Amino acid sequence: MSEPIDWLPDGTPYSPRFGDRYHSENGGLDQAHQVFLHGCGLPAAWAGSAQWRILETGFGFGLNFLVTWAAWRADAQRPRLLHFISTEAWPVSAADLLRAASAHPELAPLAQELHDQFWGLLPGVHRLTFDGGRVLLTLCIGDAQTVLRQQEWTVDSVYLDGFSPQHNPDLWNLHTLKAVARCCRRGTRLATWTIARAVRDALTQCGFHVEKVPGVPPKRDNLQATFDPRWEPRTSRTPPTRPVRAAPARCLVIGAGLAGAATAASLARRGWQVQVLDMGDAPAAGASGLPVGLFAPHLSPDDNVFSRVSRSGVRAMLQQSKVLLQQGVDWNPCGVLERRPEQNLGLPAGWEQSPGADWSQAASAPTLQAAGLAQDTPACWHAKAGWVQPARLVRALLAQPGIEWCPRKSVARLQRSPATDSAATGDSTATGIWQALDDHGHTIAEAECVVLAAGPACNALLAASSAPTLPLQSVRGQLSWGRQDTGAAALPPFPVNGNGGLVAHVQRDAGLAWHMGSTFERDVDALPLTSAEVAAAHATNWRRLQELLPNAAPTLQAAFASTSPSDTAAVRAWASVRCTATDRLPIVGPVDAQALPGLWVCTAMGARGLTRAVLCGELLAALVNAEPLPLDARLARAMGTARLEK
Repeated sequence: MSEPIDWLPDGTPYSPRFGDRYHSENGGLDQAHQVFLHGCGLPAAWAGSAQWRILETGFGFGLNFLVTWAAWRADAQRPRLLHFISTEAWPVSAADLLRAASAHPELAPLAQELHDQFWGLLPGVHRLTFDGGRVLLTLCIGDAQTVLRQQEWTVDSVYLDGFSPQHNPDLWNLHTLKAVARCCRRGTRLATWTIARAVRDALTQCGFHVEKVPGVPPKRDNLQATFDPRWEPRTSRTPPTRPVRAAPARCLVIGAGLAGAATAASLARRGWQVQVLDMGDAPAAGASGLPVGLFAPHLSPDDNVFSRVSRSGVRAMLQQSKVLLQQGVDWNPCGVLERRPEQNLGLPAGWEQSPGADWSQAASAPTLQAAGLAQDTPACWHAKAGWVQPARLVRALLAQPGIEWCPRKSVARLQRSPATDSAATGDSTATGIWQALDDHGHTIAEAECVVLAAGPACNALLAASSAPTLPLQSVRGQLSWGRQDTGAAALPPFPVNGNGGLVAHVQRDAGLAWHMGSTFERDVDALPLTSAEVAAAHATNWRRLQELLPNAAPTLQAAFASTSPSDTAAVRAWASVRCTATDRLPIVGPVDAQALPGLWVCTAMGARGLTRAVLCGELLAALVNAEPLPLDARLARAMGTARLEK
C-alpha cells in the first residue's frame, strides 16, 4: 500500500514514519529551484548536451523532478534526452502526489502526467516516459543504499534530498554516500539543503570538494559539491565490455518486425540516422504481421525474472502505444482475463495488498460473468493489458523522424572496414564502418552500427559474417480468425487467455473480427502450411476455444465447421515462425564487443513480442548510448548477450 501522509494546517505534507515534513514550511518550490536545480548549475550546465543524467535520493512528491522537467521544457539549449533517476523507499499515492502539486498551478499539467503513470510501483526499477520519450524518469523503489549498489549508473548531477539526517540517518551515512559517489563521473555536481558536519565529512571522504553556500530560507546555508577525487574513480564493479560512441551516428537495423521497428525508433529518438532493411515488400512481413496480439504481465508465485521483465515490457508498451496508436482501432488497453490452473493463481503472497494489485488480481465475479465463466473458475484479471494490431504499431514506429524504411533489401552478409584513426576523427570510440552486402557482394548500405533484429534469420547472417551464432529456436504458430456476425456479440468484451487465447471485437478493414490461437510447434519453420496442417491447426484452436470458453465457443462453431473459402463466416488462417531463446528470455546486446564492435542483436522475442519489443529497443539504445537502463540491471543482464558466454 502507499505511504500514509498527514497534511498539516498550512498544506504541507508530513511523514508519520519519519516525524518530519516533506519540505520546508516556506514551500518546496524555491528549494527545488534554488537548492537543487540551480545548485547543480542547471540549466546552464546541460546546454548543448546530447543527454543529461540526474540522480536524486528521495523522490517524495516528485517536486524536484517536476521543476527540472519544466526547466528542460523551457530551455532552448536543452539536451535531446533528460534522464532523471530517483530512489524512494516509501512511495506516496498518486492522489497524494497530485494533491501536493496543487499548490503549484504552473506545474499542474506536468503533475497530471506524472500522476497518470504513478501506479504499480512494486519494489524495483520503473521507467516512466514523458514528452515523447525524451524525458525519462527511472523510479527505483527500495532502500536507497541497496538500490544504488545494485544498479550501474553514471550521472552528471546529484540531488541529495530526503528527510533530515536526524530523522533518517541511513540515507546520509557514509555507506550510502559511497554508493552515490560510485555513480558519479569526475565533475559531477551535487547539491543538498543540509550542512550537517557528518554529511560534509562523508562527502569529502568519498571524493567530493564541498562548500557551503548561502541558503534558501529558512536555512542560512546549503551545501554544494563537485566530484573530483584524488584517485581515479571507478563507476562500475565490472569493467565495461561494450564500445560507446561519443555521439549518435548511423545505424542499420536488419529486420522490420516489432524488434527492429522498436529499436529503430529508440535510436532515432536519440539522434541516430537509421536505415531499416528488410526483404519484405511491407513492414511486419514476418511474425510481427500477426493480425492481433496480446500484451499482459506474466505471473509466478516467486515473482521470477520472467515476470519482472514482462511488467517492465508491458509498461513500455502502454506508454508507446498511447503516443502512437488510436485506441479502440489500432489497440485497446481493455485488460485481459487469464484462466489459471486449479489452486494456482500465480499471485505472490500478499500481492493483492500491495501495488501489485494495480497489475493483476483474482478475477471478480462480474468479470467472470462477462466472460461466461462459472464463479469458481480460477482466473486472474490483468488491468494493465490488452490487444494490439502489431503491423500498425510497426508502421507507426517506422514513421518516426530519422528512420528510412528500405523494403526488398536482402542482406546476405555483413563486413566491417577497419576503424578510422581516432586522432583524425576526434572520436576515441570509433569502431569502423559496417557494410551490408547482397548475394553478389555488392554494398546495399553502410553505417557505424548494425542491429540484427531478423528473428530466426539472425543466425544465418551471423554465420555468413563469421560471427558467433545464438542459441535460437524456431517456433511455428497458426492463428485462426474470422469476421464477426451479429451472433458474435455474445463473445467476451475483453480478451481471454490461457491455453490459447480469444480476442474478439477487433476492428479490421471489413468490420469486426475475432481471433483464436495460437498453435505452438517447436523447431518447425516450414512455410506456408499445407492444407492438412492448416486443418489440423484449426482443429487444435477449436478444441482450445471449447476448453477456454465453453459457453462462448458455440457462437463460433459454424465458422470452424465451414470449409468454404468464399463463405464470409469461414475460419481463416494466419501462420508464421517466431524465434525464441532456450531460456525463453530476449537476447539484447553486442554480438562480440571486442572482436566485432558496433554489431548488436535484438531478437528472441518468442510469442511475447508485444510485451517485450518496445522495452528491448529502449534497452539496446540505452546500452549503445551509455544511458541509465530502462529496467533493473539484474534483469538487463538476464537478457544480455554476455549470459550466453557462460
